[in-house]
Amino acid sequence: MSKKIYLDNAATTKVRKEVVEEMIKYFDEFYGNPSSQLYELGRKSKEAIEKSRKTIADFINADEKEFYFTGGGSESDNWAIKGVAFANMKKGKHIITTKIEHHAILHTCEYLEKFGFETTYLDVDQYGMIDLEQLKVSIRPDTILISIMYANNEIGTIQPIEQIGEIAHEHGIIFHTDAVQAMGAVKIDVKKQHIDLMSMSAHKVGGPKGIGGMYIRKGVKIDNFIHGGGQERGKRAGTEGVQNIVGFGKAVELINKNFDKHVEALTLKRNKLIEGIKSNIEDVILNGHPTMRLPNNVNFSYKYVEGESILLLLDMEGIAASSGSACTSGSLDPSHVLLATGLDHGTAHGSIRFTLSEEITDEDIEFVVETMKSIIEKLRKISPLNKNNAM
Repeated sequence: MSKKIYLDNAATTKVRKEVVEEMIKYFDEFYGNPSSQLYELGRKSKEAIEKSRKTIADFINADEKEFYFTGGGSESDNWAIKGVAFANMKKGKHIITTKIEHHAILHTCEYLEKFGFETTYLDVDQYGMIDLEQLKVSIRPDTILISIMYANNEIGTIQPIEQIGEIAHEHGIIFHTDAVQAMGAVKIDVKKQHIDLMSMSAHKVGGPKGIGGMYIRKGVKIDNFIHGGGQERGKRAGTEGVQNIVGFGKAVELINKNFDKHVEALTLKRNKLIEGIKSNIEDVILNGHPTMRLPNNVNFSYKYVEGESILLLLDMEGIAASSGSACTSGSLDPSHVLLATGLDHGTAHGSIRFTLSEEITDEDIEFVVETMKSIIEKLRKISPLNKNNAM
């Protein structure tokens, strides 16, 4: 096995070389604690943090004072849900989300039920889209938060975020979106899209792991999540990981330089892979919306086979892919996202997600299609699920 093709960029991306080079300086040259501003080393660290903060805030059309660094996307999701819930519980204890959210949202909502909160989980259609009318009728006088992910991490479907934000604000409800997968893949404008809170993560955009961010619109009532010192303007305690923050800022800077070309290139590669699979393999279902989807996401269900077997054979050919969210890859249960779109358990089990980067070539895509065709044919010949194998 000589070929190595990485197609699991929704799980994590490779840290870009320029990002690593920028980060290194803050390990051994500018290593001061940013809270120690009475001397130069501390001030240099603080300046680096604020530079990254402005870069990321500008990218989403936010004020830099509305952006806070966190430990990652899951922390940001937890902070948004718990912070709003506990700060506004006198007003109400009702939250609206969807059945296809990341587990960082779903499990946090389940946790809040111990404190008397109630959650409405919106349905999605076969493409993973919510129904805006169902959202409207789900709103109650005690609804304090609507949390709907920008783009799904498994099937890539992009929700109508601006309309959701409008509905939330018409009813005086705080709107949060998990934009961990959308960041760097779609144009985000928190003001135009009426977003009050937004979660982000660096390692999905060519940055390091262990650093994320949260946009909090000025005036939003939210409790602190981590208590201690006065870092992040008193909202998120803990000595800042300056090198990671610098890496996050650099990654966003690089994406912003050629954003439109980046998205266009990914979309062309995505469409080539989708067409290749549809044209060469029978009995497949494209999961997610056919057009309103992330530019690098390709998720198919292959009937009569198990996804785990496909992944093992792909790995033997040097291809890294996924059967769903990296956070639940050890689970034997089928994807909750795919089940919510109406797939049966058997079909959902036969699903593979490819998420591309610009490094993937047309030659790589052709190799993946040929390999998948061979793997699916081989597995279907021995599969007891295949109707053609019935005795």
